[in-house]
Amino acid sequence: MTIEVNIATGFSQIKAQEWDSLTDGSPLLSHRFFSALEDTLCVGEGTGWQSYPVTVHEQGKLIGAAPLYLKQHSYGEYVFDWAWANAYEQNGLNYYPKLLVAIPFTPISGPRLLSQRQEVQRLLARIVQQQMEQNALSSSHILFPDAASAEALQAEGWMQRDGVQFRWENDGFRDFSEFIAQLSHDKRKKIKQERKKILSAGVVCRRLQGRDIQPADWDFFYQCYVNTYHEHRSSPYLTRAFFEQIGHTLPEHLLLIIAELDGKPIASALNLYDDDTLYGRYWGALSYIPGLHFELCYYQAQEFCLEHNIRFFEGGAQGEHKLARGFMPRPTCSFHRIANPEFESAIRRFVAMEASNMQQYQDELEERAPYRAN
Repeated sequence: MTIEVNIATGFSQIKAQEWDSLTDGSPLLSHRFFSALEDTLCVGEGTGWQSYPVTVHEQGKLIGAAPLYLKQHSYGEYVFDWAWANAYEQNGLNYYPKLLVAIPFTPISGPRLLSQRQEVQRLLARIVQQQMEQNALSSSHILFPDAASAEALQAEGWMQRDGVQFRWENDGFRDFSEFIAQLSHDKRKKIKQERKKILSAGVVCRRLQGRDIQPADWDFFYQCYVNTYHEHRSSPYLTRAFFEQIGHTLPEHLLLIIAELDGKPIASALNLYDDDTLYGRYWGALSYIPGLHFELCYYQAQEFCLEHNIRFFEGGAQGEHKLARGFMPRPTCSFHRIANPEFESAIRRFVAMEASNMQQYQDELEERAPYRAN
């Protein structure tokens, strides 16, 4: 069989139908999502993210791919290696640029070495490592892989780093009342009180799907999105044009929730979803009302999942407060190759110690499970 490996300089060089045939159907892995990032300059020149997607063809057919980026910093990754970069700098070495296989700005687990065949997944892992070595780069990193990608990376000897996130599961609940009935008394009481306060304040929530989202809705959402970053003294990663583009190209996967008070919008939250999973992504508010964040980012989205028989709600990075809203901890991971042998050895020791602490942390979280004991 003839195998052809190619490193593209953007998703415009890859056929959308071929790329999507390798994914699990998640909108966040779709060619349309990656293309929107490129088309609207969220990645590319001047952003610190340069796209070099890898493709593997066998007799002309695409059998493997990976969303590879050359990174000039560690922003927008949600797996933190700033300390590694500082250690390199303190020793007079360059940590950047580095290689990264990831969905930009998206801490969601899923396929990263895209192929139905493990030998091709392992080949993709070797290709990334070879690119690191051939270009004399400090390191390569693969973030939030699913179990199949992780198995291939383990087989190739990549260093595993453990993490934890929170996910809610719709266990066949008929409605929101049946869901919270499964929670412990104090958690159930807290949620009821929070939702009652929102109603008493006069807040009304609207859920808009896909093409029902109008330009004015996008304008307001983007104002909220930017405000969230400004409140954290940071700069937004995504442009207004990006959201407009996915509004046209991914409408069947979008849920925008807008909170209004006295007929005026005050907050919003944007989610992406497919038949199986809803992905909580972006939120912002222009007015402060206690409990509004929980209503928009969790309870409204959980109700949507219940109404549409969506099994999982991925809450994204961080946030122990999700535990009290019915989310449960689950392990995540990332994989790393460090070119410098001395740093590789030191980082392996750090990662091993971190893994022990992470397991203890997850055990503690599970002991605080919000559901009633059977």
